[in-house]
Amino acid sequence: MYRILRKEILNSQVTLLEINAPYVARKAEPGQFVILRAHEEGERIPLTIADYDRDKGSVTIIFQEVGATTKLLGSLEAGDNIADFCGPLGNPSHLEGVRKAAVIGGGLGTAIAYPQAKKLFSMGADTDVIMGFRSKDLIILEDEMAKVSSRLFVTTDDGSNGTRGFVSDILKKLLEEGKRYDVVIAIGPPIMMKVVCDVTRPYGIKTIVSLNPIMIDGTGMCGGCRVTVGGETKFACVDGPDFDGHQVDFTELIRRLSMYREDERESLERHECRLGGVLNG
Repeated sequence: MYRILRKEILNSQVTLLEINAPYVARKAEPGQFVILRAHEEGERIPLTIADYDRDKGSVTIIFQEVGATTKLLGSLEAGDNIADFCGPLGNPSHLEGVRKAAVIGGGLGTAIAYPQAKKLFSMGADTDVIMGFRSKDLIILEDEMAKVSSRLFVTTDDGSNGTRGFVSDILKKLLEEGKRYDVVIAIGPPIMMKVVCDVTRPYGIKTIVSLNPIMIDGTGMCGGCRVTVGGETKFACVDGPDFDGHQVDFTELIRRLSMYREDERESLERHECRLGGVLNG
């Protein structure tokens, strides 16, 4: 069992849990993920590591309550236990030798982008961070990102905080002004990552995206997380989750991510009925 050390509500949809997992914390690196089960009969879900503290032996996960398991996780409190917490899985991000970087987080992807920016900044890299959200009420980790960035840009779709527009607008403006990077790291909704890749492609800037498609076992055995990269089939759990964004087939990725939307909706409805004490027919 893995005890929850701390719980923090980041906004109305997003929750942070700090988990006591010393063996995972000992080996965790930016870009990697864990697979967990909330209870012994629960489903396995992948969540990217948002932070880790080797001295404390803790790993932080940040998630949006959108399905049955994340809803259940969101109902847990500090002191409660999680049944399984397996990791770190996936390949760590390769950040060695980077001197100038742009780290871009869209929505919940900001939580995944945070350890990347933190590592780059600690290595002495000139690190621009661009965060994008629909509105100011959904902004997360702004203070944390400010501490691990050379420059921080915040955008909102409605202009309620920071610059009105999208993360790609800020990146395009910086590039047009002559700013150049060794690497751009984009993490967020697939359509956002695709647009960022379209912006960087004419400049020939290496662009890394983190893919979190449908994962089941996290070891490459089931094939559920396959993606097409450079015309070849890759498994996000063992070959990624970081890939060259200019080589990813985003059209296929977006289509696959929507395959089980109806099943997820039905599962969530059954879960909410049980929470409300209503028997399912």
